[in-house]
Amino acid sequence: MRVAAASSSDRKRKKLFSITKGYFGRKKNVYRRAREAFLHSLTRMYADRKLRKRDFRRLWITRINAAARINGMNYSNLINGLKKAGVEVNRKMLADLAVNDMPAFEALAVKAKEALNQA
Repeated sequence: MRVAAASSSDRKRKKLFSITKGYFGRKKNVYRRAREAFLHSLTRMYADRKLRKRDFRRLWITRINAAARINGMNYSNLINGLKKAGVEVNRKMLADLAVNDMPAFEALAVKAKEALNQA
């Protein structure tokens, strides 16, 4: 008498189909296509974790530039002035200040302008 292997293979399929739920077309309900799509998605997930960091940095720089222009500077001069003034604030924090606390950002912009004028 042989042992039916259905239970373990059913569990394997069920797990894969729960992961690929929401995929388009046969990629959600045909095992071979679902497995291919899932493996491809793993590689995209890895690459996109790297891209997310790049995208956020671009967003922060855009926000800082917009706030700097309100204060009569551009992004490049602001960052240069802050470095010369010895202010060590990263771009994420600067962008947060630009959006949520404009008076604090203006104070940093004034410091940057003073440092540029002294140099």
